[in-house]
Amino acid sequence: MKKQLILLGIAALISLSGCRNNSSQSTTEGSAPTAGDASHSEMSHSGSGEIPSGLKESTNPKFRVGSQAVIHADHMPGMNGATATIVGAYETTVYSVSYIPTTGGDPINKHKWVIHQEIKDAGDKPFEPGAKVILNADHMPGMRGANATVDTAQAMNVYMVDYTPTTGGETVKNHQWVTEDELSAK
Repeated sequence: MKKQLILLGIAALISLSGCRNNSSQSTTEGSAPTAGDASHSEMSHSGSGEIPSGLKESTNPKFRVGSQAVIHADHMPGMNGATATIVGAYETTVYSVSYIPTTGGDPINKHKWVIHQEIKDAGDKPFEPGAKVILNADHMPGMRGANATVDTAQAMNVYMVDYTPTTGGETVKNHQWVTEDELSAK
């Protein structure tokens, strides 16, 4: 039991010690978020590359695996304007969602992005804005298992990417997710 508590404590410290930033969906890069914004200050920038069950590769992506594109999204500092290498391209419905983290704290508003396959008991039909769902994504601490409201929903290609932040630092690997309209040809 003691060993499990120690391991749990270490895991919590690692997840909470992720990269810090001051960016959100509703602010410009480098400016401080306000309470309730979809801040990615606790977001795990790099991912395992594990693909959610049921996610299908895109048959006709605008950006092919292995190609490069410029990111036009400010999910976190150093992302906007960075060159991305496409690691995966998938067809799905992408959502922005608002939720209260299971770890407590302020509500997260309009978090970008959660895909259909990261929602509990999603089924085959996409959710409409206003739908109440339970998140299976773990992009941020307190996300998995959180009750959420779908803010926006759109069927499109999404991409897993590697990129080096324009602010410097280590390459971010397997970042999930960037939408097709957040990328342009290099």
